[in-house]
Amino acid sequence: MNELNKILQKELDLIKKNGLYKSERIIHSPQDSEIRINNNKKVLNFCANNYLGLSNHPDILNESINGIKKYGFGLSSVRFICGTQSIHEQLEKQISNFLNKENTILYTSCYDANGGLFETLFNEKDAIISDQLNHASIIDGVRLCKANRFRYSNSNMHELESILKKTQNFEHRIITTDGVFSMDGFIAKLDRITDLAEKYNAIVHVDDSHATGFIGPNGKGSADYHNVLNKVDIITSTLGKALGGASGGFTSASNEIINTLRQKSRPYLFSNSLAPNIVCASLKALEIIQNNRNFQKNLDKNTRFFRKEIKNIGFEIKEGTHPIIPIMIKDAKIAQNFAKEMLEYGIYVIAFSYPVVPKNESRIRVQISSAHTEQQIKFAIDAFKKCGKKYKLI
Repeated sequence: MNELNKILQKELDLIKKNGLYKSERIIHSPQDSEIRINNNKKVLNFCANNYLGLSNHPDILNESINGIKKYGFGLSSVRFICGTQSIHEQLEKQISNFLNKENTILYTSCYDANGGLFETLFNEKDAIISDQLNHASIIDGVRLCKANRFRYSNSNMHELESILKKTQNFEHRIITTDGVFSMDGFIAKLDRITDLAEKYNAIVHVDDSHATGFIGPNGKGSADYHNVLNKVDIITSTLGKALGGASGGFTSASNEIINTLRQKSRPYLFSNSLAPNIVCASLKALEIIQNNRNFQKNLDKNTRFFRKEIKNIGFEIKEGTHPIIPIMIKDAKIAQNFAKEMLEYGIYVIAFSYPVVPKNESRIRVQISSAHTEQQIKFAIDAFKKCGKKYKLI
């Protein structure tokens, strides 16, 4: 074993010792509210981003299959060479219409969308002002950029305004935030952020991966929730969560911003086009959510029910209305053991600990789906009650 391998193994051993090692459980079925794991055991899934239950929707499956038959398996090319089909342009147009934006550009993931955003648009004359709890993709995207970096505490509008005041000498300033903070389920204060941006002549970027399709009165995301959709300048988001759950991401903004990204954004220029079957399935997902509000209504109902019942049995949770519901365990090892025991009860959940969340803030992150039945939610609550009593958390 060479020296690097020895050092890495020591680090891995320490991660395991501290109860922070992330193991991958193997699933032997399609993604759904009920899945099959090892030994064909059926469990209820309460940790997927399958918010609207569309990951295994028959209409989306059929559209994906038809997409392969009509447009092939892949393009074997980037977009600007020979990788743009009519369906790519159609999906970009549909997303733009959905989000009330002039234009949209597709990426292979929202991680790439964020990774290719800041470096392309900003330089050392500019300032990027970022929320402390922003997703890793925003953080990494900002690191690639030469712009000056500033950070404010999560949703702290006083700190944000203070930074805006002291950065007025920069040429351009962008406030970047998650629309929903994925470890807490908090919705960003976009009403106040956009007011401050207007007051101090800054632009606003939102990563709406945990909101697109199901948050807000029209399901258009966190800006829709706050009725400021036309005040948010740039939206990045994903096709890999509520909108079918496969992969793919996008950026929606003005024509000038999107056209610049097409010319200069490295993850776009140097990555293969989004696969045709995903494009076709995503078009169907957009059609479904706009024509049938019952998926969102059922998700809202399930979320309210779970939040009420989990509090009634005595667990501490992060307050809110989002289907991400963090159940606070605090201790990392207890959280890991709690998740393992829940699996024995037939509930698939995952523990999150440092460095994903702050030290001593370990939690079980429950994610509710429109596909969950009331009976399944009651079964999960009963399992949480048994585990909670065993570990003296309730």
